[in-house]
Amino acid sequence: MSEIVLALDVKDLTSAEKILEMLGPDLKYVKIGPRLFCQGGREFILSVGKNWKVFLDIKLHDIPNTVKDAVSAIAEMGIFGLTLHIAGGKRMLYEAVKGRNEANPDMKLFGVTVLTSINEEEWKAVSPGCGIEDAIEMRTKLADEAGIDGVVCSPRDLESIKKVSDKLLTLVPGVRPEGTSKDDQARIMTPGQAKKKGADFIVIGRPILRASDPLEALTGIKGEVACS
Repeated sequence: MSEIVLALDVKDLTSAEKILEMLGPDLKYVKIGPRLFCQGGREFILSVGKNWKVFLDIKLHDIPNTVKDAVSAIAEMGIFGLTLHIAGGKRMLYEAVKGRNEANPDMKLFGVTVLTSINEEEWKAVSPGCGIEDAIEMRTKLADEAGIDGVVCSPRDLESIKKVSDKLLTLVPGVRPEGTSKDDQARIMTPGQAKKKGADFIVIGRPILRASDPLEALTGIKGEVACS
């Protein structure tokens, strides 16, 4: 079963509260990024968490002890999931798991393999000598070995990730309903295609947020996933 996650990428807390009120119980999971986290902080996260399951998407990437302390503090908020960069290395991931387990073992940790906005040309500029597919495979193995719960990946990487590990959950941005703009995503699929490839959580933002009727858009996406 693939779950829909709303990427709540709006400009301010008022807009966020308005869209959440509009979608209400039809929505289960909400992904909150750095902008709203900086504006609303802990209080906003706790408020949203009363009615929805929250993914805090701030992609932690720092020295191991710093990440451990941050993960521990965030886990205390009782949210559903948190993102961090697998590129931080195995020791950082181990410490993240340790910090999570000490504070709230139920919070899921999702590691970013390669950002879905990055294309081959951009990848070569930052990682010369290593192919993007090789990096995704190596980072998936690292996530599995370190004991985090899942990975954040492009829908086009789902098959290769599932071959590396069938235990890791997949949080999948870069998903666009047929006929909508791909915006700044480079490697995309439709919600139905992502489900067929094995996505556990399908992240969709602008196609819902920019719709004339966001609830209707969400309902349509859920219907497409259910029928796929």
